[in-house]
Amino acid sequence: MKNVSHFHPLLRLVHWLMALMIVAMLFIGVGMVSTVSSLHAFLYSLHKPLGVALLVLVLLRLYLRFRYKKPALPESLPSLQKLMAHLSHWLLYGLMLAQPLVGWAMLSAAGYPITLGAGIQLPPLLAKNIDLYAVLRPLHTALALLLFVTVMLHLAAALFHALILRDGVFASMTGYKSPRLKDEG
Repeated sequence: MKNVSHFHPLLRLVHWLMALMIVAMLFIGVGMVSTVSSLHAFLYSLHKPLGVALLVLVLLRLYLRFRYKKPALPESLPSLQKLMAHLSHWLLYGLMLAQPLVGWAMLSAAGYPITLGAGIQLPPLLAKNIDLYAVLRPLHTALALLLFVTVMLHLAAALFHALILRDGVFASMTGYKSPRLKDEG
């Protein structure tokens, strides 16, 4: 298999779709816990199907990640930065898997149905157990905060590669092929 300079178009599409959905979910989640108005029910009705869609997409993304060759990190990156890049990506994948599963388990433990609209209801992951719900509820919040921080660090690293290093890392996920700026002097 030959070396590639960009991620496969399907991987890029799923990446950017998930990025938008995750940002939306984080705002929806904050809105849900900070409002007691009728807006809460609307946000809640968006939160569940969006979470399930993200779970499906992260499974698709992992499949695509192993199916298609990915671009190598630039040789100019120090080993520690390469290690951090790999670890942070796996942390993101783990959080993107864990967050919807913990949410689903949390609602199951509370005895709430997981309705997706159009009469579609997911089976509970757990039997009703209020003690377990009391553990899963703050875990879901903590995972959301960790996901937020990790996404912000990922964004910061992407912008660092795009605007400072200009080493092609950001371009590999956008599909844009831009030449490096010439050194002046």
